[in-house]
Amino acid sequence: MGEKIDIKQLIYLCNLERERHFGRAAEASFVSQPTLSMRLKNLERELGLSLINRSNNFDGFTPEGERVLTWAREIVSVYQGLKLEVESLKHGVNGTLRLGVMPQCSVALPALLKAVEARYPQLDYRVSAMSADQLLEALNSHTVDGGIGFFELTSLRELHFQTALLKDRGVEAVFNPHCFPALLENATVSLHTLARQPLCLAEPTRYFRRYLDGQLRETGVLPRVIVESASIMQLLQSAQVGLGVMVAPCGTCCRRCCKPGAQAD
Repeated sequence: MGEKIDIKQLIYLCNLERERHFGRAAEASFVSQPTLSMRLKNLERELGLSLINRSNNFDGFTPEGERVLTWAREIVSVYQGLKLEVESLKHGVNGTLRLGVMPQCSVALPALLKAVEARYPQLDYRVSAMSADQLLEALNSHTVDGGIGFFELTSLRELHFQTALLKDRGVEAVFNPHCFPALLENATVSLHTLARQPLCLAEPTRYFRRYLDGQLRETGVLPRVIVESASIMQLLQSAQVGLGVMVAPCGTCCRRCCKPGAQAD
């Protein structure tokens, strides 16, 4: 083996996996496309393996390439962690913290990030909305640094993730008080009462929606879901104009947009 494998080759390989295109991977790597292609061919020659299916364009990875990618992601993640650690020792914690967040998780994320900012003022944030499966995949592939969502703790421990419990703030009903004045009569709204209102809910594939559907079934009332969406903003705007009642974990919504009528019991 003549040439040495270097970290840049592995970074280029990971960028190619993410971009699925040689030109975009070169741009993400801050090199020209010929340079990226040459360095990846050098990596293949050094390993004695074909890693990339090549036609006129990028055509995926070979089975051997997929296995090498698993190691490359791990090595690049450790390398980037080392760089951040060195920078933090010299200048304090800085850089970009990549977070994957499941929609309608019961955490007021901006408030949480504001508290983090007080301790680490040089830190920036990149927040991506993800399903549970997408978040687990992103954590496994090290494309995010952390995640917030609904999971069984036993499942996370089996995957050897570090975990921390965040306080569950409960569930709230968000509605236009002029359209649903009866819901203002009590501090809390029962599930049975909610089930009789037109509802604005997340799509059925979402974790919180599956949980809520299970709770609503126990009321014996078949609710009318007037709006379904993966977009929190669409659900919030639907509640704001009085289409229905949005049911979401506390902290999901901005309280100035609609009146959170009550806690859902």
